[in-house]
Amino acid sequence: MGFIKRIQEEIAVIRQRDPAIHSSMEVFLYPSFKVMLHYRAAHKLYLKKHYFLARWVSQRGVRKTGIEIHPGAEIGKGFFIDHGNGVIIGETTVIGDNVTLYQGVTLGGTGKEQGKRHPTVGNNVMISAGAKVLGSFKIGDNSKIGAGSVVLEEVPSGSTVVGVPGRVVKRKKQCFPQEEMDQTNLPDPVKEDISNLQRANSQLTNRLLELEETVKRLQRQAEEKK
Repeated sequence: MGFIKRIQEEIAVIRQRDPAIHSSMEVFLYPSFKVMLHYRAAHKLYLKKHYFLARWVSQRGVRKTGIEIHPGAEIGKGFFIDHGNGVIIGETTVIGDNVTLYQGVTLGGTGKEQGKRHPTVGNNVMISAGAKVLGSFKIGDNSKIGAGSVVLEEVPSGSTVVGVPGRVVKRKKQCFPQEEMDQTNLPDPVKEDISNLQRANSQLTNRLLELEETVKRLQRQAEEKK
């Protein structure tokens, strides 16, 4: 894809997903736009094994935007980082098409292991603010990771994940988080667990009260027979 075509695509993606933008000229001020220009150049150098130059270009992008994308990462088309400060994407990360990340997201490893050590993110995935995805596993297509979640294992396609550690709280065959762009209206597994415990406790209390009444009735009947 040519340079002009790439810029046009980046502009279209940002205008589509950020409701705060009013003109195409504003795109040139966006950290997401700036960092992707640096990433594309650095990635080409990386593929040619010019590792030092690749990191030099990459680090210039970090200083300008606060977003760190390793030049070895593989990123598909339609990628967008909203705001973006504090986003970190590791060397062996693979990102599919039409993925959205919010500020503070980390796509990282779990240590100093070699080889593939960072996540693979499928198509049409949204990862909300502050989420951490750590390890070499896949986030399935059309999935949504809730804000502040820590994901440590594979996520099936069409899933919504929340919590620390992250767990799947909802699955849908047809789920398109890119269309919803909703980080807040997510299930709360802690609240659901507490509600279940309260319901179970209420049922147990009612059962104990029934047993007490039964015991008292039997005692009265026994005394009457005497």
